[in-house]
Amino acid sequence: MKLSDKEIMAINNLKGRLPLRITPYFASLIYKSKYSDPLRRNVIPVVEELLQHTTEQSDPLHEKSFSPVKGIVHRYPDRVLFTVTQVCSNYCRYCTRSHSVGRLDKLGRQDFEKAFNYIAAHKEVRDVLISGGDPLTLTDETLDYILSNIRSIPHVEMIRIGTRIPVVLPQRITDNLISILRKYHPLFISLHFSHPAEITDECAKACIKLADGGFPLGSQTVLLKGINDNVPVMKELMHKLLKIRVRPYYLYQCDLIPGSGHFRTTVRKGLEIIKGLRGFTSGYAVPTFVVDAPGGGGKIPLLPDYVVEHNDEKIVMRNYKGVLCEYPEK
Repeated sequence: MKLSDKEIMAINNLKGRLPLRITPYFASLIYKSKYSDPLRRNVIPVVEELLQHTTEQSDPLHEKSFSPVKGIVHRYPDRVLFTVTQVCSNYCRYCTRSHSVGRLDKLGRQDFEKAFNYIAAHKEVRDVLISGGDPLTLTDETLDYILSNIRSIPHVEMIRIGTRIPVVLPQRITDNLISILRKYHPLFISLHFSHPAEITDECAKACIKLADGGFPLGSQTVLLKGINDNVPVMKELMHKLLKIRVRPYYLYQCDLIPGSGHFRTTVRKGLEIIKGLRGFTSGYAVPTFVVDAPGGGGKIPLLPDYVVEHNDEKIVMRNYKGVLCEYPEK
């Protein structure tokens, strides 16, 4: 590829930072792209990434503070995050775990066993989110081992896998992988899309294959300046997701990771996009806009201000057209 000076300077100064990694498949999508191409900006660093704002932190969500054993983050009452690997097949430049992914600090069998024991000892945990890194970079055998151990814990009701593999390496979604995952229903899969151009024929086939396997699919999208921070692009993405049986789930405000200033929009911009979707398209196509609060405060959902007045007698609301509507409280 022909790289810009900004890209070359950034790549030459990545030591100690999030590495550069792009799959051959995803590289084929951006090979002849312009420097401003949204898919290119996802994965190729620019010099702005080397600039750190005073509000940015290496671990803005304070996941380390909520990690009782290696690989486990237990922030919410009834669920845990289980980061089973620090490897991804593609590294997104705005990754919230840029402080840890791409490192060689692997979990061994002893670490896995300690994590299983922690989940088993905490009967309040009914939901386990397997993430990383990207769990689907692991071998089928390792995934089988992890899932079977978690599924054998009686109080775990549901398992989720967070992955970007169908977007960046759709060839990984094989018949054998599907047959292994199907053993562990109810199993939900959270995907990550940032732009409608990511939904190629190969990506669509991978998602439909997962949906046919019985896995509910949800998409988590990060709001990114110059990539998807307008209503037409976001609406197109949400519509394309529904066509491949992926339900838009979350729209995230970009986390305060080091070097993310050129990606971040204002929170107001996210509210504008939700306002531009709600009522103007199917409810299924409207994700929940959330800010994952710095310092480990958790996900906080935000909505445009639809309530005009609320008292003991009535609530007055403004609908998507700006028309005032009343509902009695008595």
